Amino acid sequence: MVSYAPHFISTVVICGMLSIFTNADTGVFNTLRNLVGLESVDFLAKGEWFKSIYVWSGVWQGMGWSAIIYISALAGVDYEMHEAAIVDGATKIQRMRYIDLPSIKPTIIMLLILKFGSLMSVGFEKVYLLQNSLNRSYSEIISTYVYKVGLINSDYGYSTAVGLFNTIINVILLVGANTLSKKIAEESLF
Repeated sequence: MVSYAPHFISTVVICGMLSIFTNADTGVFNTLRNLVGLESVDFLAKGEWFKSIYVWSGVWQGMGWSAIIYISALAGVDYEMHEAAIVDGATKIQRMRYIDLPSIKPTIIMLLILKFGSLMSVGFEKVYLLQNSLNRSYSEIISTYVYKVGLINSDYGYSTAVGLFNTIINVILLVGANTLSKKIAEESLF
């Protein structure tokens, strides 16, 4: 529940939870730091912590969904291959390397290609909700910049150009990852 529920929880709620967890006075992380003798840190006020908070909360949010995808792919692996490998004396590591990984290779490749297609589209909502004046120089990304230039400063043409450039880079990354995957692994989306 702890691993897959965050994928289905609203980003606003996740950001609220992160604010509570990282609170300098009552946050879980600072309580743990105080127990081992370290000083409290206001994580969201220190810009150098922003990237770590964003990345690790993203891992926490996405690991359950990824686990569901990979477990369902592993459920399709023929158990007779495992039985034959056990009879031949293969260890668990060897069975994972020579049976499981090759069997779920198409799933791994497809998910990797799809992730490449959204590499430049960092989630606007979470960054915008966690952003404040103290961490802004560390947390500014393309989508928050486009929002500020386009909607706050009313420079619609420039913000559209920046957004279009971001989309073009994403398409190039998607097509490049697909082409590379087709050449190397002989698996592709199109």
